[in-house]
Amino acid sequence: MTLTTLAQRHPRLFDELIRIDRAPAIGWLALQAAALTSTWWWMARRMVDGSDDPLGVLALGTLAVLVWRLRAELRCAPRLGWLAWASAGTLAATVMRTGVGPLPALPPLLAALTALLALAAGLMAVMPRRVAAAPVLGLAVLALPILSSLQFYAGFPLRVVTAEASRWLLMPFFDVQREAASLIVDGRLVIVDAPCSGVQMAWCGYFVACAVALWVGRGNRGFLARLPWVGLVVLGANVLRNSVLVAFEGAGQPLGDAWHQIVGLAVLAAACAEIAWLMAPLRRGRKASSAAASKTAMA
Repeated sequence: MTLTTLAQRHPRLFDELIRIDRAPAIGWLALQAAALTSTWWWMARRMVDGSDDPLGVLALGTLAVLVWRLRAELRCAPRLGWLAWASAGTLAATVMRTGVGPLPALPPLLAALTALLALAAGLMAVMPRRVAAAPVLGLAVLALPILSSLQFYAGFPLRVVTAEASRWLLMPFFDVQREAASLIVDGRLVIVDAPCSGVQMAWCGYFVACAVALWVGRGNRGFLARLPWVGLVVLGANVLRNSVLVAFEGAGQPLGDAWHQIVGLAVLAAACAEIAWLMAPLRRGRKASSAAASKTAMA
């Protein structure tokens, strides 16, 4: 039976298929999000029970703003490759959460990671081609309630690295020795505690990198090429913040909590501004080229 014959015999069926094909992209994204409801509930509980910082909401909000900003350009016909990844990821996340037959349920953090990557793939399936995939996937990973886990597994090694780098910076001015993640400055013990590991600063730095890259239209290659520099900026900023605070401690003039916060926020703001500058020159370069072209035309 040919399609023409089928259409003549079952016109309502073809009308429904056409209606489905023309369904708005927002509707498909809403269906995928609904299929991952169990993951969203787990993430919400983890964010509000005090076990993790709720910074992931900012990443999810940025993705929502991106969709709203490009709502008029979303594709009615999704890209099949990304759609396949989105479907497979959504199914895998559901299986990970519940388990199937002899397969036990996997850790919810792993299931949430799979779900968020699947959602990012669904976004890319309907996004215009000019939107780079890497920063979208990066925001999906940053949406995870993962800071407490990173602090547990990576916090101590980062504190040791920070303490050692601070020791080298302070050596010209103090008698400094390091013991694990602590410094002895002119006989005074200064502990490099968990907030000084830089985990939260790293999250903020990579969040700014992803958000700015999407805002200025940075491509995948340019974005990925700048990620190592983002890491270096974050590490350098964290070492600088720690060195300033330790220097005051070693000099016998420890800063109060308010000044502690002010120094930390100032260094964080400077680091985020530097990261934004790393990601943003594409727009400035286009403006410069346009200005040069205008001058040439006027001449």
